[in-house]
Amino acid sequence: MRAVGVTEFGGPEVLRVVELPDPQAGPGEVRIRVHAAAVNPTDTGLRSGGRASQLRDIPPPYVPGMDAAGVLDQIGPGVDTNLRVGDHVMAIVVPHGSHGAYAELLVVPAESVTRVPAGATDAEAATLPMNGLTTRQALDLLDLAPGQTLAVTGAAGAVGGYAVQLGKAEGLRIIADAAPEDEQLVKDLGADVVVPRGPEFAARVREVVPDGVDGLIDAALLNELVVPAVRDGGRIATVRGFTGEPERGITFHPVFVRNYAREHDKLDRLRQQAESGTVTLRVAKTLAADHAAEAHRTLEAGGTRGRLVLEF
Repeated sequence: MRAVGVTEFGGPEVLRVVELPDPQAGPGEVRIRVHAAAVNPTDTGLRSGGRASQLRDIPPPYVPGMDAAGVLDQIGPGVDTNLRVGDHVMAIVVPHGSHGAYAELLVVPAESVTRVPAGATDAEAATLPMNGLTTRQALDLLDLAPGQTLAVTGAAGAVGGYAVQLGKAEGLRIIADAAPEDEQLVKDLGADVVVPRGPEFAARVREVVPDGVDGLIDAALLNELVVPAVRDGGRIATVRGFTGEPERGITFHPVFVRNYAREHDKLDRLRQQAESGTVTLRVAKTLAADHAAEAHRTLEAGGTRGRLVLEF
């Protein structure tokens, strides 16, 4: 099968098409003929060497990709599922060595797979699993009650956008950031209040909520800069493992989406929410798989709204 991966770490130019053996679904697994794989910041980190120490004992190529959608084409022994060969499905992928979503064929645990939302293309569906489950885990960790206030940084992005929509669906009041050109987008996603993005985010939030918000999802990686936005005893969900210094009883809750990779019911709930319009599947652009370097360059340049998607 064809895959897109790296044999050495570096810039986007190191991505190349490689040939790998066709994987086979084992016990508890299914195989997907991939039609679409979303491009995420974690992919650029793998490509540039951000996981080099974890991969040092594994031979290349290293194949990125945590989101895939396509057609179910093999079901392994012992899989109890209502899915059938030929169904369009989406999956969250935990990349490891040559196992990643940028490939024509992909084997994953059956619990990591559900149907593509009705009415969605494979490209649209590929934008949901990893970012949706990241947001779901963040909200679960914050454990806010309806009527409480959630602040969101990076609200125009994939995780931030889902945080606005899913938080709103759970009855939370949403205060989100946006650049001027993204303000209407973030309002349309459902934010109750939009404040300017940037290092003064916390001060702008306090102007709206003088006592501070109950919880915060920091998709923009502002880290310690967001702490003043949160009330005493509040909670902060971070997406790159950041844990700040204890103060005012605030707790930090790092999100590791790999922990939700087999949370089938949560993934299927996201499917249902996409079908109902609770969450919006946003594709910025589709590119052929052999244009992965272009996709990585575009993502790293910043300003992409929605996800870039590679098509096989």
